[in-house]
Formats: sequence, structure tokens, C-alpha cells
Amino acid sequence: MNNEKITKRDEDFAKWYTDVIRVADLVDYSSVKGSMIIRPYGYAIWEKMVDVLDKEFKKLGHQNVQMPMFIPESLLQVEKDHVEGFAPEVAWVTHGGNEELEERMCVRPTSETLFCDHFKKIIKSYRDLPLLYNQWCTIVRWERTTRPFLRSREILWQEGHTMHATAKEALDETLRMLKVYEDFQRDYLAMPVIVGKKTDKEKFAGAEETYTIEAMMYDGVALQNGTSHYFGQNFAKAFDIKFLNKDNKLETPYQTSWGCTTRMIGGLIMTHSDDAGLVLPPKIAPIKIDIIPIKDTDNVMKLVNELKLKFEESDISCIVDNSDKSPGFKFANAEVKGYPLRIEIGPRDLENDKVVIVRRDTLEKIDVKVEDILTKVNELLKEIQDNLYNRALKRRDSMIYNLNTYDELREMSQKEGGFAFVNWCGNVDCENKIKDDLGLKSRCIPFTNNEPDGKCICCGGEAKTKIYFGKQY
Repeated sequence: MNNEKITKRDEDFAKWYTDVIRVADLVDYSSVKGSMIIRPYGYAIWEKMVDVLDKEFKKLGHQNVQMPMFIPESLLQVEKDHVEGFAPEVAWVTHGGNEELEERMCVRPTSETLFCDHFKKIIKSYRDLPLLYNQWCTIVRWERTTRPFLRSREILWQEGHTMHATAKEALDETLRMLKVYEDFQRDYLAMPVIVGKKTDKEKFAGAEETYTIEAMMYDGVALQNGTSHYFGQNFAKAFDIKFLNKDNKLETPYQTSWGCTTRMIGGLIMTHSDDAGLVLPPKIAPIKIDIIPIKDTDNVMKLVNELKLKFEESDISCIVDNSDKSPGFKFANAEVKGYPLRIEIGPRDLENDKVVIVRRDTLEKIDVKVEDILTKVNELLKEIQDNLYNRALKRRDSMIYNLNTYDELREMSQKEGGFAFVNWCGNVDCENKIKDDLGLKSRCIPFTNNEPDGKCICCGGEAKTKIYFGKQY
């Protein structure tokens, strides 16, 4: 930890965010404009996310593959809606060594075209379906404005690509993987999310339908934290992918794609962290406990080592801060790094056969008997996980506004943030007007409680659905 102060969250949220990332040593800025260096502690958080999700994907039958980084321009052009959607963000390679390439290649912004080119070669029969693939890789999108974890030109991410014999199977897969993301965000990241369908204007380029999980950050701004796309036969037809069905007739398969990124780390920070630094839910924290000996006497260190072994045997990750720094520095470092618990052990504590446990979420200090430590630690880790979720849910719900008039929507748009839940006619002109006038973008049409209860908030015409609007990162 360095000695730099963290800007107060309520004074300057953007500055606070970058301060937390810097002081917690998650990221460093690189000489490559728009790209970040993910430091070991930041990468350890990503590894925890990868480990949980990868196991879940494999449990559902998905296999990991690796596709090339480069896409020939002719291949990218096959699905025209797709290439048009990504054209402004594509980075092009024009030379190999000193020679100009016969055909320029883009550095993948996403891999649908590569997967389709491969699927065309390997899918022959209904027996080859469903084909359930996933890839962990980096992509490049030439963002104009970048911010660590939220928007970067080079992005660590995961992308699933599947092929199915029927439309129902593909749609079921699309929604199944969306549920995986939703459960992960709730159960591991302690982040409440709104799940629903994107409007046609906001859906993925080349998709028939896009589904999303929308999180609200502490400042009320939306973060799209994962998407799942139903492509139907759009890409399969463009790439002429066919398979023989059980009646020995050629059919076109149905396709899905779904993905999430290191953006989830940014979401974690902006949902849970505070003026003292990072706050991490125990289930995703690389280090759950920081044991801090107040004095490294023989008796203190004996208990420290016994506890460390006990935690490791119980699969509770921990570290011992036995550096020559002052206790105050060590306490502050534990708070900045967001370790869910710290345990303070000094000679006086041993005299009373107890230790002091400090919760990161509330900074509450708790005296615990040595013999009860393991039981209490497990109890507290669960309490912290639940508290972080409930705290975030309460704040989010307090910033969702049911609005009925355009004046109310305008007034809400001038606030710091929040989601407007409004009636909408389904017309893109109204969607565009709200974005252009008020800076609010459509987030999603929720799966439940989406029945209109009034006129369209923009044009006053008949409403078809309820929808969320909000500012976004």
C-alpha cells in the first residue's frame, strides 16, 4: 500500500474510483495508450471469477477452445450487420514485418465470425449438435475514452459460442447462460442486478435478441455486467452452415453467444467499496483474512501460525502481515486491500485467551475466544457476504424511480443517477429522444412486472411495456 489518500466517494466519485484502484494496487497505467496493466492483486480477483465461472460452464457441458487473434477482412464482412456494428472500434493490421499484407486483418473485437468459419467445417450431422464452446481470451476495441476495468482498448473476457438443431434449444441456452451470470453476480459478487431484454436499437450487432444483466453502481449509474445473445440463423445462413437432420435433410442450425469481462471488477469496486478503500465480498476475495501480530513474541507467533494452518486446512485463504510496519499502517493496509476480515493478536489478547476480529464491511471490532475462532470466522464471512448484497440492494432500490411524465423524467435525469422505470410505446424515435434530450439510455425490458400502467412517457401514445432508462458507464 502507498501512503496516498483516497478522495471521498461523495465528493468526486470518478476520482475516488481511480484512487481506490491505485492505492489498492489493482492496476498500473501502461505506455500503451488506453490499455492497463493488471497488477497481481487485481489479476487474483479476475482468477477467482474465472475459476467459478469456468467450473459452471463445464458443469453445463461447455468446452474451452482457443481461436486466432486475427480476423481477415473478408471474413469479418460476411455478416454485414455485424461488421457495421463494430466498424468504429476495429483495430486493423496492415503489415507483417516490412511487407504490406494482401488482405488487412482486424484484431478480434469479438469472435463470432471465427467460430462460424470453424463451425462450417466441423458441423455435418445432427449428431454434432449441440456444440457448446467457450473461449477465455483478450479482445481489442478502439475506445475513445478509457477507464481501468470499465473501458479499455484491450479487454480480458470470456465468450461462449454454441450451435443447436432447433430454435427452442438455442433460445433455452441463451437464457440458461444469462441465469448463470445472474446467479454469479448475486451469489459471489453480492451485486443485485436487473435482468431483461435489450431494445432492438441496443441489441448486439447481428443478433435477433440480446438479453442483459444491468447493475447499478453506488452513484446510480448503470453498468452492463454481462450479455447473452440469441442469433437465430443469421450468422449460420451468412456462413452457409448446414447439417443433416434425422431425416437426412439439410437444415441450418441456430446459434448463441454470451460473454462477460473484467468490467465486473470495476462493478465490484463501484458497488461495495468506501472511503477507506476496497471492499470485497468474501466469496470472491483472493485473501479472506489478514492476521496481524501486534508484537511478534514467541507466544503470539505460535498462535498466529496455528491459526494460519487451521484456516488453510479449512480452505480459508489468509496471509500473515509480519512486516516491520506499525500496527496502524497494517490495519490501514488491510482496509485498503478489502480483506473481509483482519485478526489482531497481541500479548494482552493472549493473556485473556482471545483475539480481536475486525469486519471490513462495517469496521466493527469483535472479541473472540481462541477456541471459537474458526466457528466465528465462518459465521462472519457469511454475514459479510449477505450484508454487502442487502446493503447494495437497499441502495439500488432507493434509486429506482417510477415516473409517469416527461417533466418527471427530465427532473430525474438532472440528479446524480438512478434508474427511471417508465411506460414506453416501443418506438425507437421515443428511445432516441430520451437519449438525446436527457442523456438516458434504455437499459432493459425486465422479464417480470413489465406490463404498462399508463401512456408512453415520451410521446403520450399507447404503451407496450415498462422499461428501465438510466445513465451508463
